[in-house]
Amino acid sequence: MRHCSVQVRGLLTRDELDRYNAMMEVGSYLESQMRHDLSAIVQKEIDLLIMPAIERLKEKSRARDAATAEYLEQKRRAEMEAQLAALAAEEDED
Repeated sequence: MRHCSVQVRGLLTRDELDRYNAMMEVGSYLESQMRHDLSAIVQKEIDLLIMPAIERLKEKSRARDAATAEYLEQKRRAEMEAQLAALAAEEDED
């Protein structure tokens, strides 16, 4: 059985996590009984179960990317304003 990433597991709801753990246990048991045909079906169900958490992880990533872009834009503007202020100060001195 393939586990999902720690990040995805962290975004599962309590109910989803309980179902995930139970399905992993069933799948592991089936594998130990050499019933790979059935464990593959369980793995597909697990893959479906974790899809909402994967989408939540993607959304968090998009939000983080947007926050980073906003920060970089503010930093660029502040640097530009500082340069303009320095130029204005130089012109005032002349």
